[in-house]
Amino acid sequence: MIAAWKKRAGELKREVYALYFACRDPRVPWYVKALAIAVVAYAFSPIDVILDFIPILGYLDELLLLPLGIITVRAMVPLHVMADCRERARQMEGRPRNWIAAGFIVAIWLAIAIAAVQWLRRA
Repeated sequence: MIAAWKKRAGELKREVYALYFACRDPRVPWYVKALAIAVVAYAFSPIDVILDFIPILGYLDELLLLPLGIITVRAMVPLHVMADCRERARQMEGRPRNWIAAGFIVAIWLAIAIAAVQWLRRA
């Protein structure tokens, strides 16, 4: 059973990488790219909507929100584009991680947090 969960987690990770490539593909409409960027940023972000240390609820975002986001974006990306992106994601397996991209994602979340705090101060 654990092996099946690990396999599914690997497939989910590969699908997130495929969505990352879909974000960069010119054949994908801008509104789908915007949603895909949000899903990919959330997937790779160390910041969760529901904190993981909260029993049971902490993993709901990983178990529900992330797969729902992936399914939604995947349905909006043209099939031939998604197939190309999945192939690129398979080729990326085992390569070193990009820490610049990770820093960029963290910077985006910080910018969102700062904007939210400023907005709340005005309200």
